[in-house]
Amino acid sequence: MSDDLYQQGIKKIQELTASPDDNPTGDMDIGAAFADIAPDLQKYVVEFAFGGIYSRPGLDNKQKVLATITALVAQGKPQIAMHIKTGLTVGLTPEEIIGCIMHLLPYTGFPSVINALTVAKQVFKERGVSVDTTAVQ
Repeated sequence: MSDDLYQQGIKKIQELTASPDDNPTGDMDIGAAFADIAPDLQKYVVEFAFGGIYSRPGLDNKQKVLATITALVAQGKPQIAMHIKTGLTVGLTPEEIIGCIMHLLPYTGFPSVINALTVAKQVFKERGVSVDTTAVQ
């Protein structure tokens, strides 16, 4: 069962990141950096987070990534960059990502939103993505 769950998790990661078979986790640092001190971390992340949670029915990939971005903004976690990249890969528009982050302003506060916008701006620059702001001016 564990091998099946691991393979299901890898398949879901590849679906979310469009990563190739020779680098199935793509940009996601899901534990390889900790192989020297916690070699089983990657197994848990792949099996639980992606083989279990991300593979559950009920939400499509865009909704799952928006929910993840929301949680990371609220917590101020640095993994938000990876999930903004994932959002773009699964078809979220830059405007949807920014809209999600801005919507959190009354709930998470200015520092959390400004930090997330800073990360989004960096990711968009790396990806050559621009944001259409004409609707909010």
